[in-house]
Amino acid sequence: MSDNPQTEDDLQTYNTLLQLWQAENPIKTIKLQFLLATNAGLLGFLSLGNGNTTLLATGGFVLNVVWLLSIGRTSLFQKAWKNKLDDIAQRHCDDTRFQILNITSAEKRAPAWLRVIGGVSSRYYLLGTPTGLALAWLATALLLI
Repeated sequence: MSDNPQTEDDLQTYNTLLQLWQAENPIKTIKLQFLLATNAGLLGFLSLGNGNTTLLATGGFVLNVVWLLSIGRTSLFQKAWKNKLDDIAQRHCDDTRFQILNITSAEKRAPAWLRVIGGVSSRYYLLGTPTGLALAWLATALLLI
């Protein structure tokens, strides 16, 4: 397929952005897993009840707020990459190479139960989990005062 130079430039930019966008997924997953593991450890120490549990709960609150900011920043960059990908794809609506992220018709062919479970946007649990945990640790710290 012979393309004009602008299309070739857009394709190269699109592929670079696609790699950047994809690279954020494992980062978000690792951050979420560490968040959950760390909170499980903190909860274990809190249940032992030795030492200053208020300080431990306050630390849990601070930890989760920092995690929220970190995951939020990663999610922001991924959304920025996706917006740039969408801009380029709109300029080349008829070129399938730029439509790789348009998976609407493929999603519709997936089983209904999977569409329901997999249809939950990651922003809800990626940002909701540290928010909820931060609030729980804050409430725990306040109850322990």
